Amino acid sequence: MKRFCLLLILLTLLPSMASAWWSDEWGYKKKISLDAKKLQQDGVSIPEDAFALIRLHTGNFTYFMDLAEKGKDIRVLADDEKTPLKFYIEKLDSVNEMALIWVKLPKEIAKSADPSIWLYYGNAEAVDAQEAASAYDVGQVLSYQFESGSVKDLTANANNPSEVTASNAEGGLIAGAAVFQGSQIIRIPSAPSLQMSPTTGWTVTTWLKFDQAPPNSVLFQRSGTAGAVTLAIKEQTPYLEVTDAAGAKQEFTAEANVAPGTWHNLAVVASAGNLAIYIDGTAAGTFPVTLADLTGDITIGADAVGARGFSGLIDQLAIYKTARDANAIKFDVQMQGVGSAVLTYGEDATPDSEEGGESYIMSTLDNVTIDGWVIIGILGVMFVISFMVMISKAIVINYTHGENKKFEQAFSKLGIQDIQTLNSAQTEEDEEDFEDSPLLFSLTSDGSFKGSSIYRIYHVGVEEMNKRLMKSAGSDASQVLSAGAMAAVKASMDAVLVRELQKLNSQMVLLTIAISGGPFLGLLGTVVGVMITFAAIAVSGEVNVNSIAPGIAAALAATVAGLTVAIPALFGYNYLGSRIKVISADMHVFVDEFVAKLAEQHT
Repeated sequence: MKRFCLLLILLTLLPSMASAWWSDEWGYKKKISLDAKKLQQDGVSIPEDAFALIRLHTGNFTYFMDLAEKGKDIRVLADDEKTPLKFYIEKLDSVNEMALIWVKLPKEIAKSADPSIWLYYGNAEAVDAQEAASAYDVGQVLSYQFESGSVKDLTANANNPSEVTASNAEGGLIAGAAVFQGSQIIRIPSAPSLQMSPTTGWTVTTWLKFDQAPPNSVLFQRSGTAGAVTLAIKEQTPYLEVTDAAGAKQEFTAEANVAPGTWHNLAVVASAGNLAIYIDGTAAGTFPVTLADLTGDITIGADAVGARGFSGLIDQLAIYKTARDANAIKFDVQMQGVGSAVLTYGEDATPDSEEGGESYIMSTLDNVTIDGWVIIGILGVMFVISFMVMISKAIVINYTHGENKKFEQAFSKLGIQDIQTLNSAQTEEDEEDFEDSPLLFSLTSDGSFKGSSIYRIYHVGVEEMNKRLMKSAGSDASQVLSAGAMAAVKASMDAVLVRELQKLNSQMVLLTIAISGGPFLGLLGTVVGVMITFAAIAVSGEVNVNSIAPGIAAALAATVAGLTVAIPALFGYNYLGSRIKVISADMHVFVDEFVAKLAEQHT
């Protein structure tokens, strides 16, 4: 029973043990998985000597600014999160937010049900752990990636060129590329590690791109004491020029073409009695031939005398002293090629997020770029201002409406008799007696109506009547005013009415700005975010849903923010506008009613 309980406890702890954090000194990690289902559908398995190319950009990676200088804090572990893997960084640009990291995959990963690796980062005190030279198997004797200013071999063999006239430039398949313009060459001197023997087999692979079909250009050439092999391209068709071990010259043409304006992979594989050529991972011809050992210098981009020069770009040149099988070649093409979808990228995790995970919304916000946060910040200010306007205007409008109703009730109690009393009061010489009239004293002297816009209109009307009635007092006992005088009184009241409406409508324009400007600002943020996402994808060369989706989702956050500003402002504007119309109608009705009553008595 005790053993059973112990086993049960261990089984309970297994999930937490499996997800344990590798080291507390690292602040972030990301799971990167190989899409085994897609590889299986394409008839490809993971070879034992495989490299994974991790392409990080704004679409799948958030914390570029948290990386240490030159990525010295980057670590790559196997799926057990315990075994460190060898890796090196081809390019890291934290400003433009993109990185290219090569990882030597463990041999047992092909047997895993969930083939994946873990990327750890976020430790400013870490030391650089890159191992470019030791990452390569002994079978690979040369690797040129053309990223730095000088062309150099990344393997431990250090088979660096003796002559380089080609230039390095951005725009390669993966970061930089070698640029050939018809007269450039890369010459690699002979070395014991570079011996290419048909007994053990050998492989040469490279990526090329050209804008115009070359007439007859050499891509690779090497000779030996008794034979030679040249990989060339004529028009759009690759072909091999071979001098076999007996000295006979033969020419083998590939069964497929390469189109201009796009990247293509060419691979030549030599084995005992055969020479095969592959285009983009697919066999394009197998030719029986007895090869000799190739021990001389190697030239890239032209032949040994510098003729038949190639015009275009070359990237990822590799030489193996073994014959790579078709599966390994196709895997490399799928991993490195444009639109690669072999890898899927998980969310960035922290030690705190291991327990409960992170919501989709927070995950989306983590991917928002600086440009998007600027737009969202502006929209946040608009949101606060619009709500302040709506709240303050609602308070003012409700208060004014209530005071108007209170005043209207008081005014409705003043009948014709009060107006006649007002008329008799005007005949008195003493102004104080005039102010004691019920109409004037009952309403204009009561401070409880000062919050009413109708009261303020009424007050101005009474003052205007007072002025005119006092001028005519004593000269005309009937207190008759001309139509012009009544029109002047109404004009004064209308002027106050307009001013009251202006006060009620003040700051409403801020709501219209939020309604119309919020969605457009959000759309601007989305367009900029999408543009940055596709730019990063173009640079990294990785096109799949997992690389696009996070960036697009983060870009759409700006549109959501814009609608969040506009929708409440739209509802608030319509509600406040309807309330202002009610108050406006009440003021117009009162002016007409009041002037009509005065005209009835004084014209």
